[in-house]
Amino acid sequence: MTLWDELVGQGHAISLMKDAARPGSQAMTHAWLITGPPGSGRSTLAHAFAAELVGVGSDPVRCAQVVAGAHPDVSILATDRVTITIDEVRALVSFSYFSPSTANYRVVVIEDADRMTERTSNVLLKALEEPPPQTVWVLCAPSPADVLPTIRSRMRSITLHVPTVSEVAALIVAREGVDEESALVAAREAQSHIGMATRLATDEDSRRRRDDYVAAVLGIGSVSQAMAAAATLLDLAKKDADALVTKQDSDERDALLKSLGLQPGGAIPPALRSHVKALEEDQKRRATRSLRDAVDRILVDLMSVVRDVLMLQVGAGVELVNQRHLPAIDDRAANTTSSLTLSALDALNQARARMSHNSPPLLVLESLLIQISGRVPAVSS
Repeated sequence: MTLWDELVGQGHAISLMKDAARPGSQAMTHAWLITGPPGSGRSTLAHAFAAELVGVGSDPVRCAQVVAGAHPDVSILATDRVTITIDEVRALVSFSYFSPSTANYRVVVIEDADRMTERTSNVLLKALEEPPPQTVWVLCAPSPADVLPTIRSRMRSITLHVPTVSEVAALIVAREGVDEESALVAAREAQSHIGMATRLATDEDSRRRRDDYVAAVLGIGSVSQAMAAAATLLDLAKKDADALVTKQDSDERDALLKSLGLQPGGAIPPALRSHVKALEEDQKRRATRSLRDAVDRILVDLMSVVRDVLMLQVGAGVELVNQRHLPAIDDRAANTTSSLTLSALDALNQARARMSHNSPPLLVLESLLIQISGRVPAVSS
């Protein structure tokens, strides 16, 4: 399976980028902006394009080297932090001015371009205005509006869309070997987010955590229950974030100690402690982002629950995202009104906006769930 095969429902974008990657193609340009909702395959498309440009697109082993950042002519910035630092972009700009060592192009990929501040973006702007002839930039972001106008005006834009549930399920079945029904449920509950659907289909703990916070919110009928549910949601978000970073942190620390000639678990000489301290600071920043991302994932899932309630209230007759929770959703729909449900959706949107501005997660969750509890009568058990 090549990187192109990892993409689902993006045939038009794949065709455009494969055509541009052909030697001598008139469709080729020095800078690309790939936009699309989370889980649509932005990073995968960028990796596939980079692999094609450096001539390894049909070799799965060498494609894996590209994704891992081990190819000498491809540099990939996938930040684990809340923002991309100016020093990280300066390093990429320096990399871009070197000639390719083994391929026809040198490719620079920034997976989270929306996490660049305006000052950081301006460092990149000069490289885009005066690009080296054999360098290609590929930026990924949720939407064009997440990138400065001066940046996106110098790039060719490729837009991805949300793949269908059946397309995501088929990919999971082929890639992970799970049964079709489990893959369909996971894809539907992940709202076609490929990465999250894969986790739900293959990790029982992830499925259980999702069930727990959906049940916690559907059971809210008072302010006191809202406060308790907020604490529960934050605890589940922490567990979800820890599941993603704990092993990575340990592996990174062990690798660093070995590179310094030390044994994991042994004493660290004072002269080498600064290296370990720097790693720990990086890991703290990654933990902060991981927690915020986990809270945002919960908010997105809760929006799907409220959406399901609304669909029942207005008799839309569409497939529900959270079919496994139908009894509780049906009960909620019967005990409130569509106008109050719309207000709950607004509250969820406001909560996501507050999280994006670095508000304390617990305060955001408490405020959100209190708003919901104040509008919705208690749900019968």
